[in-house]
Amino acid sequence: MSLKATRIPAGSQTVGPYFRIGLDYLVDRMAREDATSEGMIQIQGRVLDRDGAPVPDAMLEFWCAGEANGPRDHGIPDGFRRAATDLDGNFTAKIMRPVGNRLEDGRAQAPHAMVLVFARGLMRHLITRVYLEDEAMNDSDPVLLSVPEERRGTLTAKRDGEEAYRWDVVLQGTDETVFFVW
Repeated sequence: MSLKATRIPAGSQTVGPYFRIGLDYLVDRMAREDATSEGMIQIQGRVLDRDGAPVPDAMLEFWCAGEANGPRDHGIPDGFRRAATDLDGNFTAKIMRPVGNRLEDGRAQAPHAMVLVFARGLMRHLITRVYLEDEAMNDSDPVLLSVPEERRGTLTAKRDGEEAYRWDVVLQGTDETVFFVW
C-alpha cells in the first residue's frame, strides 16, 4: 500500500483588525516624529466601501523613494509610514515627498508612493499607488499610462494646501481605486 500525498485546501483567513492591537504603537510613534520633519507632505483622505460608507478599521502603509530625512533611532525606514483610519474612515499620513525613479528597462516613473491597504474582510492586502496631481512626469509615467484614462484619477491625490493632498481609497464599486497585482 502506498501513501499518496493529497493536497487539501485550507480555510482562508481575512486580514483582520490585528493592527489595532499590534501596530498602533508604530502609527502613533511615526505621527509624533513627523510633526517636526522637513521634506514631508501630508496625505489625508478616507477609506470607503462600495456603498460610500467609511471603513473604520483599515490601515494604510505608504512606501516611497525619496531623499533621506536623517537616521531613525527606532528602526523605521525612511519612506515608510502607517496610517490607521478613525471611526469615520479618515486617515492622515505624513510621508516623505516622493521622487521619481526608473523601471528595470530604464523608463522614468513619476514621483509616487506605493500603498498597501489592510482591512477586515480582505483575504490579503491590496496594493495601489498614489501620485501627486501637480507632478509634470505623470503625463509620461508608464504605469499610470497603463491605467485607462477615466480611472487614473483614483490614483491621484489632489492638492489641499501648501504641502497637503487629498486622496480617498474606495475598496469596491464604480469609483473603486485602481489596485495592482504583484
